[in-house]
Amino acid sequence: MKFYDCKTAPSPRRVRVFLAEKGIELETVQVDLGSGEQFSDAFRKLNPECVVPVLELDNGVCISEVLAICHYLEELHPEPALLGTTPEESAAVLMWNGKVEQLGLWAMAEAFRNATKGLTNNALPGPDPYPQIPELADRGRKRVGRFFERLDGQLAVNEYVAGDFYSMADISAMVVVDFAAWIKISIPDSAENLARWYASVSKRPSAAA
Repeated sequence: MKFYDCKTAPSPRRVRVFLAEKGIELETVQVDLGSGEQFSDAFRKLNPECVVPVLELDNGVCISEVLAICHYLEELHPEPALLGTTPEESAAVLMWNGKVEQLGLWAMAEAFRNATKGLTNNALPGPDPYPQIPELADRGRKRVGRFFERLDGQLAVNEYVAGDFYSMADISAMVVVDFAAWIKISIPDSAENLARWYASVSKRPSAAA
């Protein structure tokens, strides 16, 4: 298998942390997003959406969504379980990973992509050009703040995002918090539960992936 990555992008980092937690090593190909390598004919054959990450299987099949890649890898390497060990746990992980993406990651992307100079005509990921809308950057920042409040409430009654066990939802949430630092959004002083959790997950060896 080959893993198509970009060290500076948040989405493939989620897979890298997942791999590190599993102790899985894959042949890795770095895709230079800054130079537009994702728009090349060669990469479009792997993923017409022109985004990373992509996992290319030995038979040539390509998997191009973070959760799909992680689900595939979990099926091959079930321990340690990062997508739950029971139907209830799995549902909780998928639910909270979805909330983290919708309320956190998408909000961060909205704020970042609509305010970064190098993305003037690429406000949305993918092959089609879309101009930036400054108002969306402002809205994205507000949404990130609200997401931090929501996550702090969840962590007031749970050790980890999806319950009392570390999971894919924690990986995604940690990456969102780190991504927020790119536009100078930090955990609010009032979010003590979120700060406690973030300090804990950031100390895991996989966080350096």
